[in-house]
Amino acid sequence: MRFKALSKETIERIKAEFPKYPNRRSLTLPALRIAQEDIGYVSEPAMIDIAELLDLTPIQVYEVATFYSQYNMKPVGKYLIQVCKTLSCSLVGAIPIIEYIQKKLEIAIGETSEDGFFTLKVVECLAACGSAPMMQINDRYYEQLTPEKVDQILSDLKTNGKSDLATGPFMLPVLQG
Repeated sequence: MRFKALSKETIERIKAEFPKYPNRRSLTLPALRIAQEDIGYVSEPAMIDIAELLDLTPIQVYEVATFYSQYNMKPVGKYLIQVCKTLSCSLVGAIPIIEYIQKKLEIAIGETSEDGFFTLKVVECLAACGSAPMMQINDRYYEQLTPEKVDQILSDLKTNGKSDLATGPFMLPVLQG
């Protein structure tokens, strides 16, 4: 097998997962996560490599990768901002928060700021309905957002690499290998 996108180390990490899953297809989500950790996003060549490694067709891997919002199909900024836009968040101000972030960073949804720091995405439910509106930046939650909080969070991240306004880490144990 000749892989075009995945490093030898990434291939070995994926292969190390084989015994944990009943069949190779069920390894698609973890393989995509591992590839994204390696490359920073899930490229088309990476999906082809994963398909070959798991004995799947490239379209089978693509369907999974594009279904879930946690996989990035193109490079993203240092900080990936994902704002929840489901009904609960929308009812308490998610849309104005999204518009505020777009204006502040001078980017549209799906774009990355000129300095490469921030990419903005909107996603469905991040499971924090009781503290909406909210967003996830990389692996941290920020809840009960206001424009002032957004300003502070973005400023903190740009200058310090972290913000004390984080309300907790996002954890998805099933996918945390």
